[in-house]
Amino acid sequence: MALFQYRATDSSGKVVEGTMEAEAEYGVVSRLHDMGFIPLRIAPPGEEDQRSLPAPLTFFVHKKIKEKQILHFTQELSTLLAAGLPLDRSLSVLSNLVEGEEFKKTVRRLLEGVRAGKSLAAAMAEQSPVFPRLYVNMIRAGEAGGILEGVLRHLVDYLERSLSLKEDLKSALTYPVLLATAAGLSLLVLFIYVIPKFSLIFKDVHQALPWVTLMLIEFSSGLTRYGWVALLVGVVGAAGLTFFVRSPEGRLQWDRWRLNLWLFGDLWRKLEAARFARTLSALLKGGVPLLEALGTVQGVVGNSIIARAIAQVQARVREGKGMVGPLTESAVFPELALQMIAVGEETGRLEAMLVNVADYYDQEVKRTTQRLTALLEPALILGMGSVIAVVVISMLLAIFSINELPF
Repeated sequence: MALFQYRATDSSGKVVEGTMEAEAEYGVVSRLHDMGFIPLRIAPPGEEDQRSLPAPLTFFVHKKIKEKQILHFTQELSTLLAAGLPLDRSLSVLSNLVEGEEFKKTVRRLLEGVRAGKSLAAAMAEQSPVFPRLYVNMIRAGEAGGILEGVLRHLVDYLERSLSLKEDLKSALTYPVLLATAAGLSLLVLFIYVIPKFSLIFKDVHQALPWVTLMLIEFSSGLTRYGWVALLVGVVGAAGLTFFVRSPEGRLQWDRWRLNLWLFGDLWRKLEAARFARTLSALLKGGVPLLEALGTVQGVVGNSIIARAIAQVQARVREGKGMVGPLTESAVFPELALQMIAVGEETGRLEAMLVNVADYYDQEVKRTTQRLTALLEPALILGMGSVIAVVVISMLLAIFSINELPF
């Protein structure tokens, strides 16, 4: 038996929270139903939410919590609507239930908009920084088709998979980033503080020192004297690159370079293929027409080269042609993804095939990331060890050369 935390509401909209012992989640759901409650969220007691975090930590996890807030809101809204509560009553319940003061205000504004006669999609569109274009379009299609509950379930699935992929990537990259940072700081300390101490010992015998030692001492001296210049050049260069990338032409060149980057370009292609397929399949499942869905996907993808390819696809589809031709011409999607999309178009099962493409490339992204991090970690350790070994050997050679001097 395990202890589960639950949050539920009754038919009047009153929210209750507590813990319940059961063998699995379905046991908690069953008992809550027997008690006349509608379960909103069930989780093991170890799961923390934003309110349980100390104030300093909330700053560092703000973005992640924000995504989870949207996910929880969608789950709970779907549950309340499926239980038969009207939309305005469901939003009223959620306005007191969601986590975070800013998000509570957002839900209250949604409630005000709905009560004023606006559709849920229109009210969400006014909160566009919170609810992205994809989300709003799916809600609009669900309302138009009378299938809002089903669309919300598709959105829950989409958000869960997207968040899961992001968390997996973050987890995989955390250790290499920390290792690289530690290696960089260690080398800076070595060249700025350690080597200058040794150079004082060799100050009067430069001609007798090995060339490797002289090079290291000169490099350390230059870094100590002109390190601020290198830092300034780096900051200016980064600012210039950022300005260039924000321009249309610069963004195109940057995105093209990312897709063709050695070792990492293939990872970017797989990631964009998964995002494209997942987003398009979610929109089509939500009842959004293909042309409108392609327009939405074009604004969601993170690569301008792929966005241009999708614009060409949209133009071809408007002419009554297929998707695969312009996607192939763009030369940015993996061949397997193109073949699977072609089969989906030919068999009339495009939605299902897009889901398969997204699932496959989600797994490929995870595997590729694991392989790259598995290579990166020993490479960083070997590189740092090699630099330290060169420094130690050069210092030892210098000491031996001093011992061989005639006095």
